[in-house]
Amino acid sequence: MTDSGSEGRGGPTSVDRASDGVRLAELVGSLSLATDLATGQPLEHGLRRSLLAVWLGQDLGLGPGDLSDVFYVSLLGSVGCTLEATVLAKLSADDIAVGGKIATVDVGNPLEVASFGLRNFGAGEPPLRRVGKVVAGALAGPAEFQAVCRDTAVQVGDMLDLGTSIKEALAQCHERWNGRGGPRRLKGADLHLAARVFHVAHDAEVFGRLGGAAAGVAIVRRREGNQYDPNVAHRFGAIGAGLFERLDQRPIWDALLAEEPPPFRWIAGEGLDALGEAIGRFVDLRSPFTLGHSTSVARLAEGGARTLGLSEPDATSIRRAGYLHDLGRMGVPIAVWNATEGWSASDRERAMRHPSLTELVLARSTTLGTLGTLAGLHHERLDGSGFRAVPGSFQPVPAQVLAAVDLYRTKTEPRPHRAALTDNAAADVLRQEARAGRLDPEVVDAVRAAAGHVPRDAPPPDLPAGLSERELEVMHLLARGLSNREMAATLFISPKTVDHHVQHIYDKIGVSTRVGATLFAIRNGLVVDP
Repeated sequence: MTDSGSEGRGGPTSVDRASDGVRLAELVGSLSLATDLATGQPLEHGLRRSLLAVWLGQDLGLGPGDLSDVFYVSLLGSVGCTLEATVLAKLSADDIAVGGKIATVDVGNPLEVASFGLRNFGAGEPPLRRVGKVVAGALAGPAEFQAVCRDTAVQVGDMLDLGTSIKEALAQCHERWNGRGGPRRLKGADLHLAARVFHVAHDAEVFGRLGGAAAGVAIVRRREGNQYDPNVAHRFGAIGAGLFERLDQRPIWDALLAEEPPPFRWIAGEGLDALGEAIGRFVDLRSPFTLGHSTSVARLAEGGARTLGLSEPDATSIRRAGYLHDLGRMGVPIAVWNATEGWSASDRERAMRHPSLTELVLARSTTLGTLGTLAGLHHERLDGSGFRAVPGSFQPVPAQVLAAVDLYRTKTEPRPHRAALTDNAAADVLRQEARAGRLDPEVVDAVRAAAGHVPRDAPPPDLPAGLSERELEVMHLLARGLSNREMAATLFISPKTVDHHVQHIYDKIGVSTRVGATLFAIRNGLVVDP
């Protein structure tokens, strides 16, 4: 990628406005919205913070290059906190709620930090377990959180290729002017200017939103020369009230795009795919069980679309929606995704909201909004039984492809409560969904073919012992340990019919037990032992 800013800044390849291009500010702004979800802040917290920072930078007389750094650092300054939450998740069942509360805590004040831990770590758990989590939080201290945040921010800066200057500032979002921040204990002018402006804008937005403009200005004045650069804080103290008034004059998203320091950066083609894939990989990091999920969904969905004969624009849209389809997972506590036991009703409700959250964070962008609409349908089913109960008549074919691929890939990946299924077993799940009317059979065939499975209309294989295809289906389930009643429910036939099939299988292959039938199936390559 080429340098698109002043020396040392770098950034994604800039292009002239293209038909399939998107402004970098829209893509990063959408990631900022997703970060709000993950950190327990109201939507547009990061956008409002960026506007305050840019306006403050303008008043300070910063040049275009420095203003551009301020713009992007303030949009992404909390991005590291999304994985900092993996530490919080060990101490609390709801890392998002705790993350929202911690925004007002002065982490440089040990008593305030200790009080926060006592109130929040292990809340709602049995006494001994809660004590253990409070102690664990105390032992970790702010340093562990800050180190995770710093490392994450650096990696995001690399993935998005925003340039060395922005990456350096992102790594300093927990540092403080007085040297009592972390994790490097940088002090004074050793802090990047964009980070110093971010510190003021971040806290001012949080306290101003909670207590009004006066509270936002007051916190900055109180910390001037201590936690904040005195020059930056002094200017905000003088003009802050007016900046808060400006926030209410027009829609925040429109104001953000209007205030992006020129030149605007447009991303298209391979550059857009690279950034989309980077964001998807970052989102997948929220749980060790989803690493690489978004990329694999995107690529298989594109393959399924081409196999189905969809147009080139549709295939491109499906691929890009696949990269971004799980953005909304950032709005669900990590403990929910990593649960080893069944979800509670409230956990299930929160998990089922994540596709709609994906659509929500992408909806503000005119370019990305169409991808968000498609991505927001990735858990729907034709019979209306999906997460959002969208009927099949409102599901475009690209959305049906994405839904089938997401199901297939999810089944081939391990989850906390189960091992990964084999590719063949996952393909069988797709066929079962098609038979039940929840997925379109042609879409399923296309996805299975793109994944390397034999298409449904291929000549039937020669089966040993004269077994029929239905008997082969029963044998698959028999080998996986399902009871007759469970097999009947899976195949939508009666238990009595299942029993007839089982007896016919036993007679044809010359066995009398389930174990014998399983060994026959494995020996003849009819089913892979899961």
